[in-house]
Amino acid sequence: QVQLVESGGGLVQAGASLRLSCTASGQSFSSISMGWFRQLPGKEREFVGTVSRSNSGDTMYAASVKGRFTVSRDNAKNTLYLQMNSLKPEDTAVYYCAAKLGSFYYNPRLIEEYKFWGQGTQVTVSS
Repeated sequence: QVQLVESGGGLVQAGASLRLSCTASGQSFSSISMGWFRQLPGKEREFVGTVSRSNSGDTMYAASVKGRFTVSRDNAKNTLYLQMNSLKPEDTAVYYCAAKLGSFYYNPRLIEEYKFWGQGTQVTVSS
C-alpha cells in the first residue's frame, strides 16, 4: 500500500509558476515510479509527466507541458514534485500524483498502470 497526499495547488495568473508536492508513505518510495496526471473540467484524466525510481531518474512528459513542467523527486523526503512554469489558463485542472509499481518503461503514460492515487489538488490559472 502507498498513501499519497498532494499539496501546493492554488490560484495564479497566467505566466506564473507553481510547485506541487506529493508526499508518500507506506511502501518504500525509492522502489516505485511516480507520475502526475490532471483532470481538466469536463474531461478525462490525462497524463502530465512521470519519473523513474531514482532521484536523478528518467522522465517523460506530455507534449502539452514539455519544456514548461518538470517532474522530480527526493527519495530521502519521500516526496514527488511538479514544477510548473509559464502557466496557461488551459493548465487549470485538478492535479493528481500516482504510484506505478511496475517497470517505469512499460506504458508510463497509461493511467491504468498506476495503482495508488492521491486525492488531488486544484490548480487554477487566470488569464
